[in-house]
Amino acid sequence: MGWSLKLGSVAGIRVQVHFTFLIFMIWIVLGGLIAGKGQQLVLANAVFVLTLFACVVLHELGHALTAKRYGIVTKDITLLPIGGVARLERMPDDPRQELWVALAGPAVNVVIAAGLGTWLYATRGGFNPAEIDIAAGSLAERILLVNVSLFVFNMLPAFPMDGGRVLRALLARRMEYTRATQIAASLGQGMALLFGLVGFFYNPMLMFIALFVWIGAAQEASMVLMKSALGGIPVSAAMMTRFETVAPGDSLEHISGLVLGGSQQDFPVLEGTQVVGIVTRDSLVKALAQTIAPAVSEIMDRNIAVAEASDMLESALQRLQESACHTLPVLRNQTLVGLLTAENLGEYVMFKNARQGRKAAVLQLSETTV
Repeated sequence: MGWSLKLGSVAGIRVQVHFTFLIFMIWIVLGGLIAGKGQQLVLANAVFVLTLFACVVLHELGHALTAKRYGIVTKDITLLPIGGVARLERMPDDPRQELWVALAGPAVNVVIAAGLGTWLYATRGGFNPAEIDIAAGSLAERILLVNVSLFVFNMLPAFPMDGGRVLRALLARRMEYTRATQIAASLGQGMALLFGLVGFFYNPMLMFIALFVWIGAAQEASMVLMKSALGGIPVSAAMMTRFETVAPGDSLEHISGLVLGGSQQDFPVLEGTQVVGIVTRDSLVKALAQTIAPAVSEIMDRNIAVAEASDMLESALQRLQESACHTLPVLRNQTLVGLLTAENLGEYVMFKNARQGRKAAVLQLSETTV
């Protein structure tokens, strides 16, 4: 994630903080000082927030380390003002594995809360959790309450929260994975509407959470439907076969003409028959703005992912999502034979669904006629 500062690594997983989190911390400190709360109270609140987000990192590490047991790599964990985000390269396809990965994060919060509760009980000779004051309690009491709240909130059965994934994993053990996802996503969007309604009257923050849940649920359902539609289909069935290429010595004006003359935005750079890079529209625009126009070889992206024509579309889609470039060159025997983009993948799925709908209608009509 851009604009992030690395804090360190845990088990090979990069932990970083987004610049908006730093602004959030500055706002807490300056806001407290301006309000006249005193340096001691401001420092206590800052320590509380930092400890809270340390618990969030541990929560995300719970997901990441459990996923690692199933061979799934976590790219990084990023701290944001709204929480933490662990970028797993994919979710497990096995519902049982997805269940354990989803439960691992909330389980960390349970362990932290139980540990703090045990320590408080041992040092005080007993205490009543219901009497904890989130505003005036000790740091240990406040962190205990926060971890309980994180567990409850994350276990709500709504995508993209952990509870939504737990629900999907449980449903997927009894029904088809796509159908399980649709049910979990619909429930998540229903809860988002409820959050938005309550937030409109009582707490504007709930409206922000509602938007986050709604978008997350829609994206999850869309992605699973896409993967289901692409399963078992080779890249050659959906790739673009009419495309333009450029050479390292071509001028930027030549590429500009190709962009204006068609719908293609990214152009493979060939040396002979070998793909040596890609010139994207964004890099072209930046180059055209320079006083001295650079050569194609200077602006092309050399670190590119490729696909074989015989690869399955599902794996190619994942490669496309992980790539910084929006176009995936398709090779056959080391020769460029096509291009794959998210746009033509979407069109392929649209036409495939339309054909399936037509076949289903014809079948239903024939059954009715008989």
